[in-house]
Amino acid sequence: MAHKLREVLGEQQAQVRELKGDVEIDSAYFGGYIKPANYRENRRDRRLLLNQNGKRESLVVMRERNGRTLSLVSSEHDAVPVIEGKVANGSTIYADDAGAWNPLHERFLTKRINHEECYSDGEACTNMAESFFSRIRRAEIGIHHKIAGPYLNAYADEMAWRENHRRTSNGGQYLALATAAAHHPISRQWKGYWQRQRRAA
Repeated sequence: MAHKLREVLGEQQAQVRELKGDVEIDSAYFGGYIKPANYRENRRDRRLLLNQNGKRESLVVMRERNGRTLSLVSSEHDAVPVIEGKVANGSTIYADDAGAWNPLHERFLTKRINHEECYSDGEACTNMAESFFSRIRRAEIGIHHKIAGPYLNAYADEMAWRENHRRTSNGGQYLALATAAAHHPISRQWKGYWQRQRRAA
């Protein structure tokens, strides 16, 4: 049921056409946690690709300052065309110093921050984008426990929708979600999910 509601929220997020003004972008990795071996001599550098399990995914967020949030599961390089399509011309982009964001200078006034030196220099920061990731990680620790893999996009859409409606009362959020769910067509992804699982077992 919760995934069906996330599907509705994903459609709501897809209706956000364009972000404008001051827009922060950033990316973070989710999933693919590998527990370190007990004995030190058996431990491997988990940052190396050969020691990863393939479940680690990159989530990119675009967030207006004091405004709306959009997210997508994508590498930074692949996200650049999406950002160019979703952020209005004349907007100011705030990003860290990752090389993948360099092409954004061609279309936008882009202000960069080097996190090795500071998190905010009075001119540029990505703290609002970072706070979005912080909320997802807190939800993962406290509620969902595992949100990566094929469902990362659904969880990210849910958290982005919550961010976009954070100033709406709980009752207003419930009413908006219930109304959207009532008008949503039958879920092709989740219809008969439990029956399919039982037949496969």
